[in-house]
Amino acid sequence: MDTTKLKDRLEDKARELQNPVANTALTPSESGYLALNNNALDVIRANLKNQPLSFDLFDIVKSPSGGSTVFSVPGLAGDEAEKELTGIILDYTTPRAYWDTPDPVEGTPPVCLSQNSIISQDGKSCAHCPYNDFGSKDGESNAKACKESVLIFLLRPNSIIPVLVRVPVTSKGRFLKYSTRLLSTLTPISSVVTRITLEKATSKAGKPFALFNFETVNVLNAADAANAKEYARQFMELVNSADMIPDLAEAS
Repeated sequence: MDTTKLKDRLEDKARELQNPVANTALTPSESGYLALNNNALDVIRANLKNQPLSFDLFDIVKSPSGGSTVFSVPGLAGDEAEKELTGIILDYTTPRAYWDTPDPVEGTPPVCLSQNSIISQDGKSCAHCPYNDFGSKDGESNAKACKESVLIFLLRPNSIIPVLVRVPVTSKGRFLKYSTRLLSTLTPISSVVTRITLEKATSKAGKPFALFNFETVNVLNAADAANAKEYARQFMELVNSADMIPDLAEAS
C-alpha cells in the first residue's frame, strides 16, 4: 500500500474541512458551463439575500448601429468587441412599446407597452391596436408605430448570470423562425448551444443596419440538457417579471 498517497489524500481532506468555502466553489460542468453546477443557484440566492433579480442588474447587449457586425459586450474592464455571442438561451420575451413622439429621447418611458406583444400592460389586445398597423409610424414607411423586439436571456459558459441580448424587430422573424425549427424536432431551446452573429444589410431608404443570425453549434447531452432546463426554470423564478415590464422596451 502506498502510504505516501494515502497521507496526501488525508491532508487534502483535512484542508477541505478547514476551509468550507473551497467546498462551495463553482466548477464548470461536463459541457463547460459554469452555471450547470448544483450549487450555482444557491450562490445567487445567497448573494441576493433572496431578493428578486431586477432588470438593472443584467448586462445588456444591444443591436449595433450603422450596420456594424460587431457586438459591444459589457465586461469587467469596460465594453468588449465580440464578433459572435455563443451560449444557452434560458428564456426570451417579445416586448413591444409605443411612444407618442416620433423620436423619443433614450430612457423616455413608453406610453404603452407589452411584455409578450399580445396583451398590453393595461390589458388591451395588441392585435387590434392601430399602432400595430404597418405604416402607422410616420405614414411614409411601412414601419409600425409600436416598436417590437426580442429580449434573450443568454447564458454564457463562464458566467452564472445570463446577458440580455436585445434583438430588434428587423431580426425578430429570424429568431422566431430559428426557435420554430427547434420546436419542429421537439428540441427545447435551452438544450442547444446557440451562436448569434451579425450581417450588414441596407434598408429601402438606404440606411445600413445589422441583421441577426442564429444557429445551433452544439446539442447538450441528456444530463446537461436536463440541468439547463431546470436551471432556466429556477433562474427565471428569481427574475421579478412584474418589476421588469417597464424596462423591457426602450427608446433609442
